[in-house]
Amino acid sequence: MAVDDGNDTDQKTRYICLFRNRGKVKALAEKLYEQKCLDLDKEFEIHFGIAHTRWATHGVPNEVNSHPHRSDKSNEFVVVHNGIITNYKDLRKFLESKNYVFESETDTEVIPKLTKYLYDNRENEDIGFSALVERVVQQLEGAFALVFKSRHFPGEAVATRRGSPLLIGIRSKNRLFTDQIPILYQAHKNNKNDPISKAHKIEHEDFKFPGEDKTVEFYFASDASAIIEHTNKVIFLEDDDIAAVVDGCLSIHRAERSVGDSASRTIHTLQIELQQIMKGNFKAFMQKEIFEQPESIVNTLRGRVNFTNSTVMLGGLRDHVKEIKRCRRLLLIGCGTSYHAAVATRQILEELTELPVMVELASDFLDRSTPVFRDDVCFFISQSGETADSLMALRYCKDRGALTVGITNTVGSSISRETDCGIHINAGPEIGVASTKAYTSQFVSLIMFGLMMSEDRISMQERRKDIIAGLQFLPDLIKEVLSLDEKIQQLAQELFQHKSLLVMGRGYHYATCLEGALKIKEITYMHSEGILAGELKHGPLALVDKLMPVIMIVMKDSCYTKCQNAMQQVAARQGRPIVLCAKNDEESTKFAYRTIEVPHSVDCLQGILTVIPLQLLSFHLAVLRGYDVDFPRNLAKSVTVE
Repeated sequence: MAVDDGNDTDQKTRYICLFRNRGKVKALAEKLYEQKCLDLDKEFEIHFGIAHTRWATHGVPNEVNSHPHRSDKSNEFVVVHNGIITNYKDLRKFLESKNYVFESETDTEVIPKLTKYLYDNRENEDIGFSALVERVVQQLEGAFALVFKSRHFPGEAVATRRGSPLLIGIRSKNRLFTDQIPILYQAHKNNKNDPISKAHKIEHEDFKFPGEDKTVEFYFASDASAIIEHTNKVIFLEDDDIAAVVDGCLSIHRAERSVGDSASRTIHTLQIELQQIMKGNFKAFMQKEIFEQPESIVNTLRGRVNFTNSTVMLGGLRDHVKEIKRCRRLLLIGCGTSYHAAVATRQILEELTELPVMVELASDFLDRSTPVFRDDVCFFISQSGETADSLMALRYCKDRGALTVGITNTVGSSISRETDCGIHINAGPEIGVASTKAYTSQFVSLIMFGLMMSEDRISMQERRKDIIAGLQFLPDLIKEVLSLDEKIQQLAQELFQHKSLLVMGRGYHYATCLEGALKIKEITYMHSEGILAGELKHGPLALVDKLMPVIMIVMKDSCYTKCQNAMQQVAARQGRPIVLCAKNDEESTKFAYRTIEVPHSVDCLQGILTVIPLQLLSFHLAVLRGYDVDFPRNLAKSVTVE
């Protein structure tokens, strides 16, 4: 979306688009204006623009494959899209048979061309834009958030979503007289001349541009961080909602109402501050977010842990604790970094809850059609709360009657709305694609869940007190680890020209190996592999020689002796292990080529202190290799598209 900035009198460049790279705005605005994707209705003084910073999911990232995509050379319909259309090949084949010529390699281009086909072959001349869009999305399979613009419907914009996040920001000079937007169903008249019922217009005069005064601006975005500098009032759209802005009025449509559906959408007031999404004095968002971890951990703990009497209460789970204690097993389901947070805490959750804990990658969980039962409790872990595979797994588990729990960082996200209960990790906005502070806050949230579940177990009391005491000192210990930044930067100078890197550990630190290797590969493009040290002799040892960098995590816990043995095996093969160990661990330094010493904490919390050096290392390696740390190639957060 775009709004008039009120400064430049040149109509071609009077638009501020919500881009992270604002240097491209002027050129793109001119292109959009020439394609008639931007228009100006002087009667109502409605300024409207549609644009997108997303590269193509299909095809190489070039101008032809970039958004918006159009129906034809006269730009009758234009669309921006976040998501993937899985049946695009069938649609493209059909449209090509109807003599439609495709310009790009993308899946998105079928959407505007299908829209034009349905418009040209409409049965009713008075079909409205939102009704047309509804017919289009009925033919689409996959995940999508879409915004449509058309020359046939001037002054109108239509947006819809299914499986991908989409919200509407509302900015008004005057106070809004309602915080609820009612849903309109097919019973309401919906045609070109009267797209919104008269009763609805009267009821929502506060959403109409009155006279010469532009009192309301609407922003479509996939995440609140994209629009927070303009407004903190947002509506989170549900799957299959169709939102229409017509002549300055907003309406939300659905084809039919199901049992339990809300009759309206609420306007939420966000608590995000603008400075939270600014880099400040840091070089990149990722670096800023790494250094925010002492604060983000405090925010995750705040109001939930009583350090005086060693109690933990997670308000979002309070009403379901008894049901969870009666369950057969816990399933922790996530993707990428969120999956690693589950791996990191599985051992302590098994110990504290005395329940079997399964950890699942959401995509594989669905591929296997994993058996799920009514007495299972399924946790869905996602920073954004919009991860497509995790959302599909959630719906799969709900259909089978399991209790569902969300662990997310985004208020109003799909997972937070669709789960039965949950934990908001309160890590604050995470802009960098490579997740850092969300990982450690997810880690802490899961441990707090285990502590709450074990509160009435007498045999666990001493263990619980040790962990809670460790949580109290954790932010200070993280600050101590962050003070190693200069030393880690020097280590990066030695490693950045290598092509591969191995990270080894076991026990509580296997997840650290996986997460550290993931950070390195996703932003430095080096091959990196997290290896369970117990599997060293079953294949990975063949990779070890004097040229292969090996990082080994050796902490004084139950696996200490086993990790020492693995380190000796690496040294015996001329390997030069870089050892991540506890302070004053003289035994581990004997075989180490380099050491990074971190403060000691409770064994189940130590993984937070060992992952941060690897986060810092990946950041410095990427900078030295000349890459954009916040925007790694071929990757994106599910909520960074604007």
